Amino acid sequence: MIRFDNISKRYPGGFEALSSASFHLPRGSFAYLTGHSGAGKSTLLKLITLIERPSRGHIFLDGIHLNNLPARRIPRIRRNIGVIFQNHHLLYDRTVFDNVALPLLIHGYHHREIGKRVRAALDQVGLLSKEKADPITLSGGEQQRVGIARAIVHKPPLLLADEPTGNLDPELSREIMELFVRFNQHGTTVLIASHDLDLIRQMGFPVISLAKGTIERNELLTDAQEREH
Repeated sequence: MIRFDNISKRYPGGFEALSSASFHLPRGSFAYLTGHSGAGKSTLLKLITLIERPSRGHIFLDGIHLNNLPARRIPRIRRNIGVIFQNHHLLYDRTVFDNVALPLLIHGYHHREIGKRVRAALDQVGLLSKEKADPITLSGGEQQRVGIARAIVHKPPLLLADEPTGNLDPELSREIMELFVRFNQHGTTVLIASHDLDLIRQMGFPVISLAKGTIERNELLTDAQEREH
């Protein structure tokens, strides 16, 4: 699903956010991306979503070589990715329903299909009764669930999350992580950037650990190990 081959990302001024990073996350997998602040986690996610382009190396997403992908093809690639942020990025002048519906409106879905998909997504995150509510009236955990519903409403095969539990208490954090596990059990590939090492250990999924832009630990199977399985 995601393959990094010796990826480096150097920003203007010489700062190298990633250095020779290589890993393969197969379709249907679940993994965590860890590391201190500034280790390169957000940069790695931005490379997958084509917000940034690598300085060296090759990135493949579902077999598509992303390095030289024309700008006109980027929206089509992004339709296959759901992205969840720590700070929700909700529109507070719109209802919960309208926030979740936004990706479908952008993609041109029919009104009836939008209603069906939005309510299904809200039901998955336990917020079906809140569809008419204003996001500002919701708790932090509920707002994060709205962000998750918005990310999954178009049923993307890949779900990326950047510190999705950073502002939540331990109990809510685990509930959010268990939501991601349920999505993965239904076939969605999941990659979560998080610094919550205690929770990550509890969840028991493979970890890719970054330090100063370098992968210092990769618990994903190698290609040879995958073939053996």
